[in-house]
Amino acid sequence: MHLPDKMITFDTTNMGNLKITFLGTGTSQGVPVIGCKCAACSSDNPEDKRLRSSILVENEGSTIVVDTGPDFRQQMLRADVDRLDAVVYTHEHRDHIAGLDDIRSYNFLQKRSMDLYGEKRVLQSIRISFPYIFAEDKYPGVPNVVLNTIDAQPFMIGGVRFIPIRMLHASMPVFGFRINDFAYLVDANFISAEEMKKLEGVTDVVIGALRKEKHHSHFTLNEAADLFRELGAGRGFITHISHQMGPVSAFSALLPTGMKAAYDGLVLDL
Repeated sequence: MHLPDKMITFDTTNMGNLKITFLGTGTSQGVPVIGCKCAACSSDNPEDKRLRSSILVENEGSTIVVDTGPDFRQQMLRADVDRLDAVVYTHEHRDHIAGLDDIRSYNFLQKRSMDLYGEKRVLQSIRISFPYIFAEDKYPGVPNVVLNTIDAQPFMIGGVRFIPIRMLHASMPVFGFRINDFAYLVDANFISAEEMKKLEGVTDVVIGALRKEKHHSHFTLNEAADLFRELGAGRGFITHISHQMGPVSAFSALLPTGMKAAYDGLVLDL
């Protein structure tokens, strides 16, 4: 029988220094896109090779992934992550949850269930997408997880404090997260004034920017740049970048001072 959901209680433990690794910086199809010969997809620059968007959050006591997209296994191998404490989900789209099955490697290594954190709707989608994980009569070797329900309140995982930032991905409510003075805002095209208050004082911000042209559910390059300026952060990074943006060598010059394109494997020590 699967373990029951549990609600999160808030703690004020100091998280210490943070290390953020960009595991993937691409959109739902990644870059290159299958069969495409555009300038971005044909580029030899390693910074134009993008797996689906995800980050690794580490401090002295905790190792946490935000989202397990289809490239999760490859990302964990590439970043040599031999210990994982938890996964936090921004939302339930497949490019953010599809790699969950490979959590079982950590079940075997660590001999415990993996904690997953998401809002109720997202966890329900995971139940539907991976029914065998939650079956009464489990097939031997399937992932073992504990579902932890989060809402708009801050929550702790080990020594890492997450502040959820409510955003809209078209009409879908999704979460970004603030961790200390770092913010991760992916897959969105709207943040209310009330939620913007939660971002006051951030020094490093990551913003999803799909392409240059207007999109119904994602910030554009210019919109991400405007948000960076509004926040007044010292450093900004764009992620969730599609091949429609073009190669990084071409669009980087369009970014404001202090902002750059993130790339797979980029590490921030905060």
